[in-house]
Amino acid sequence: MTNDDRYIIFHKPYGVLSQFTQESPKHITLKDYIDVPDVYPVGRLDWDSEGLLLLTNNGGLQHRLSDPRFGHERTYWVQVERIPDQEAINKLQTGVEIQDYRTRPAKVSLLPEYPPVSDRHPPIRFRKNVPTAWLEMTLTEGKNRQVRRMTAAVGFPTLRLVRVSIGLLRLDGLSLGEWRDLTSSELILLLDSSRRRGIRKFSH
Repeated sequence: MTNDDRYIIFHKPYGVLSQFTQESPKHITLKDYIDVPDVYPVGRLDWDSEGLLLLTNNGGLQHRLSDPRFGHERTYWVQVERIPDQEAINKLQTGVEIQDYRTRPAKVSLLPEYPPVSDRHPPIRFRKNVPTAWLEMTLTEGKNRQVRRMTAAVGFPTLRLVRVSIGLLRLDGLSLGEWRDLTSSELILLLDSSRRRGIRKFSH
C-alpha cells in the first residue's frame, strides 16, 4: 500500500458496463461516472446488474479480492419470478449444477419484505398474475452470471440483481450513480480482511 493508492466504491446503475472503455458508441461505461485515472474494478457486475462495485489501483488487492480461492463474500438482493419454496432455497444453499459446474455452498434466505433499493430505469417487466419475491444470497465465488443461472436452475428466474456488499463494505447511504473514496476505517477493515484470508489460504 502506498500514499497513491485509491480505493473507491460506486453504486453502479443498470445498463452500465463495468469497464472504462466503450465497445460501441451506445454503451454507457464507468467513464461516464468516475473521473479518476488508473483505477479498475475488482471483479465485475454485469451490465444488467446493479449495486456495489469496488475500484482500486492496488493490483495485489484486486487479485486477492477477485480470486475465488480466497473466499471473499459478496451479498446480493435478488428479485425472482414467483416465490421460492424451501426446497429451492435448500438447493441454492447446498449447491446447484450450472454449465457442468457445481456451485459452492451459499447463504440464501427469503427476505420478508421489499428491500430498500432504488427504482430501476427502465423498470423490470412484470408478468401479470405472477408474483415476485426477493432473496438475499451470499456467495464466495463469482462465475459468469452465476446468481442468475443458480436461480434459473431451481425454477425461479432472476428479474433484478443488486449487489449490496463485498466483504465488510456495504452500499448503505450511497445513491445510485454516486461514488466515494473508502473511509479510513473501511480501508483498514478491507486490507486486514484481505491479508488474513490470504495468510489462511497459503498456510494450508
